[in-house]
Amino acid sequence: MATRGIQLVFGGGNIGIMGLLADTVMENGGASVGVQPHFLNEREVSHQGLTQLILVETMHQRKQTMHDMADAIVALPGGYGTLEEVFEMLTWRQLELHEKPIAVLNTAGFYGPMIAQLDHMVATGFISPANRAKLLVADTPEELLTLLFA
Repeated sequence: MATRGIQLVFGGGNIGIMGLLADTVMENGGASVGVQPHFLNEREVSHQGLTQLILVETMHQRKQTMHDMADAIVALPGGYGTLEEVFEMLTWRQLELHEKPIAVLNTAGFYGPMIAQLDHMVATGFISPANRAKLLVADTPEELLTLLFA
């Protein structure tokens, strides 16, 4: 990301994959911007070494701010919050609230079961093929960047 001039905008945490990614981007000369609500900052889970840390009032403002600052939405392997955020962005895209690309990094098949569920939802008529196609899937970081920014 840093060598391509891509700024990281993320939830601002200091732990896990995203904290490591933020550090790696900055170590390689890139910018990492975190967006966190005050209550998480008070719990001391905010990354304090970021290029910029933006504090907001609510989780909804956090998602809106991250969306507004981003050129693309990417989900790395994660938990409930990751799923909630990627599906909200897919819903916004389906409703034509934005046209930003949305992708998951399917490292070691992490998102395989979710992708199979989405394909099942298409097969049973709950998601249109056009809306299913709004979620891009890449198996490697290089493939991901190519899909998003080729």
